[in-house]
Amino acid sequence: MSALTNTIEINRPPEEVFGYASDPLHFSEWQADVVEIHFERGGGPEVGARFTTTRRIGRMERTMTQEITEDEPPRRFAAHGVSGPIRANASIDVEPIDDGARSRVTFELDFEGHGFGRALVPIVRQLAAKGAPMSHRRLKERLESGT
Repeated sequence: MSALTNTIEINRPPEEVFGYASDPLHFSEWQADVVEIHFERGGGPEVGARFTTTRRIGRMERTMTQEITEDEPPRRFAAHGVSGPIRANASIDVEPIDDGARSRVTFELDFEGHGFGRALVPIVRQLAAKGAPMSHRRLKERLESGT
């Protein structure tokens, strides 16, 4: 299956959009299913850093660890799942529009199943296909309102 892809336009400059959208510590502010995020060993968002995300999926909470594989401000961020039965691989691409006054943001999300997680990937993909566009709209609203 191909990755889930969604593109939105945000009325903010790429530097601002990238700085906020690519920082995992802000994910819970615009992704409704994120309960908690923390970096391993007190690190921050840079290539090679690992962060653990706890997400609420239905009535359950699931934790996964991802490693930042790309961090090229203000245009590209990517993280790859490194543990758990379902591993998310995500990227954010930001391109300037209107001479840099606005941004076009493309999100890509895919999942790998390991062990019993293989059977769950279709369900997780379906949930993400519903939830991701709502999160992207929340991101747009937060950035455009200045909150």
